[in-house]
Amino acid sequence: MNTQTALLIGLIAGVLDGAPLSAAQPAATAAPLSAEINPAHVLDVMQCVADWQLAHPDTNAATSWIQAAGDAGIMALAGISQEVKYRDAMLAVGETNKWKIGPHIYNADHQCIGQTWVELYLLYREPKMIAPLREQFDSILAHPSNATLDFSQPRSMALDVWSWCDSLFMAPPTWVRLYAATGDARYLDFAITNWWRTTHFLYDTNEHLFFRDSTYFDKHEANGQKVFWSRGNGWVMAGLVRVLQYLPMNHPDRPRFEQLYKGMADKILSCQQADGLWRSSLLDPEDYSLKETSGSGFFTYAFAWGVNRGLLDRVKFEPAVGKAWTALVGCVNAGGKLTHVQPVGADPKKFDADSTAPFGVGAFLLAGSEVYRMAAMEK
Repeated sequence: MNTQTALLIGLIAGVLDGAPLSAAQPAATAAPLSAEINPAHVLDVMQCVADWQLAHPDTNAATSWIQAAGDAGIMALAGISQEVKYRDAMLAVGETNKWKIGPHIYNADHQCIGQTWVELYLLYREPKMIAPLREQFDSILAHPSNATLDFSQPRSMALDVWSWCDSLFMAPPTWVRLYAATGDARYLDFAITNWWRTTHFLYDTNEHLFFRDSTYFDKHEANGQKVFWSRGNGWVMAGLVRVLQYLPMNHPDRPRFEQLYKGMADKILSCQQADGLWRSSLLDPEDYSLKETSGSGFFTYAFAWGVNRGLLDRVKFEPAVGKAWTALVGCVNAGGKLTHVQPVGADPKKFDADSTAPFGVGAFLLAGSEVYRMAAMEK
């Protein structure tokens, strides 16, 4: 990290740490991207955060969703950085793990790393990079699970299908990427069919948010509101973006995906707090007052991606992106560690402000990759 960026991070952190929590305010009243948010600074901070993560490897399996979500962010950084070490790091992970995904054939969490394998294949066109993935997905197509989406059934069965909202980030983007790499429409059809199956089950059409799973249908926060977890909905928003990236423009289901994406974006915008971030509970921020960076990172990514591609109104959403990115950078310490990441869980929780995790870094880097593009278009 250069001195200028370090000072910027320190200044932002000092300002935001002293800001009181207040009710959500219309983000569109804020200024557009500030002068400090320029491509060079965005890239510098992204590289700083990625370097910290690579120097502090996670203890979970390299093919776990925890690491795979982080790797998705590293790949996004590799797409804009001139530093070859980021792509080399991902190649090394693939080679070391022989391009396999997780051991549980149906579990969406074990399919997430496939996003990185396919993206590398699209760059290098080496069949070995997707051969194990194709074999496993072909087996799923030949022998689909007959489990229901009811999360109260035995866990081993519930996890065989996309029965929790996080799974919409973990699996569908891998399936649609494999379709893009092979041209085999069976992978795309499977992703779309099961996306809507999960959406019909978990999406609250009144709140325009996803329940984490069926065990939350009747739960409420201390203020009486329904329980809608920030990172859970962040997984969905980021999953939507990563499906739309590879969904053909003329596909008959594309308008439905875009409608879902826009409806969620409007709702989530209304939940943004005055400091630019979101809280772990979207509808009860007062009871969970600590800022949270993993859900916030995914929302920033989704908003910026939509603005950059004309799907979201720039006047309405760009100020929210600017506030959110500034606040996210304020949660990076001087050494490059991203803080305020809620640990592994399934619902809003209180946690240590210094907490970090690879999936939070992945969300930050995905957000940064789109903020970088947004800033580059304005310069």
